[in-house]
Amino acid sequence: MGFSRNKAFGAFLLLLRLALGAVFVYAAWVKLREPWLLFAMSIDNYQILPQWGVELVARTLPWAELALGLLLIVGRWRRVSTVAATALLGVFFSMMVHAWLRGQKIDCGCFGPGEAISPLTLLRDGSLLGGAVLLTVESFWRKSGGRLRGGKSRESLVERSSHLVSGD
Repeated sequence: MGFSRNKAFGAFLLLLRLALGAVFVYAAWVKLREPWLLFAMSIDNYQILPQWGVELVARTLPWAELALGLLLIVGRWRRVSTVAATALLGVFFSMMVHAWLRGQKIDCGCFGPGEAISPLTLLRDGSLLGGAVLLTVESFWRKSGGRLRGGKSRESLVERSSHLVSGD
């Protein structure tokens, strides 16, 4: 029974990595098909970066998102790509939460112009961040032979978490 749970968990992680990669590719595509100045306006609305920083981010971030999405989809350099995705989503999410708490009525800039920051966009981006964190943790477990600090294996954690969910 433990083998099938681990196999299902592995399939879930694969689908999660592919979905996260697709989200990054889509976000890049939307930004690259529009003039970079539209994305720059969304970035500038956060009022965090100087003008030269806004321009730099608006011109380079979509290309970085595209490369990151492709790395996630292909499955190469998993540690690097999952850490980068987690860091990028962490920055995005914290900026969005900060703007929302300040009462700013601005576009999030996630998928181009026109999407205001709302509880729904925060839920979506928070979920993406949670998935990226899970993928990052898994990539380090896989590289370390499935062992955590203290000698516990990933398999025992999967079994424990499934018992918690099922109530056994």
